[in-house]
Amino acid sequence: MTERVGVLALQGAFARHVEACEAIGVAAHEVRTAEHLVGVTRLIIPGGESTTMSMMLDRNGLREPVAAVLADGMPVLGTCAGMILLASQVEGGRSDQASFEAIDLTVKRNGYGRQNQSFTMSLSTAIFDEPLHAVFIRAPRVTRVGNGVEVLAELDGDPVFCRSANVVVAAFHPELSADRRLHRYFCELS
Repeated sequence: MTERVGVLALQGAFARHVEACEAIGVAAHEVRTAEHLVGVTRLIIPGGESTTMSMMLDRNGLREPVAAVLADGMPVLGTCAGMILLASQVEGGRSDQASFEAIDLTVKRNGYGRQNQSFTMSLSTAIFDEPLHAVFIRAPRVTRVGNGVEVLAELDGDPVFCRSANVVVAAFHPELSADRRLHRYFCELS
């Protein structure tokens, strides 16, 4: 089956994820409605503002369809706000903010500071020979790692890149780098 990546396009850096997938030869399109999930084999939930994205999932009638494809085991990549939306527990979120609980992590919103405290760095990982260029913008901080979660990279002892089965999450923005290895890794998950 040919891979077709859907990128949740409610808010955030979704266009850059589409470009990253296309740069490695994988078809990708923006997902704004449940109909846009038809034919999708993998899903990316991008960075942005997690409370806004949570509200827009409900407003656009996407929460249940996305939850259903995740429950069916569709591979998903969540970056920054996407990590928050996939985590089992969120610290510092609004009381009406809901996550998909797809990976057993507790994350703290804006755990690495506010917008003006954003930073980039070379990040060593457990899966790539060379460090990744990682862009952290109001990034979530993982405060608890649950059973079955593999930590693929850490920053000062805190996990920032994790995987559990078909769920991959990163506290940083791989789409804002010219390095496409993380997208390739996600698109090649079996």
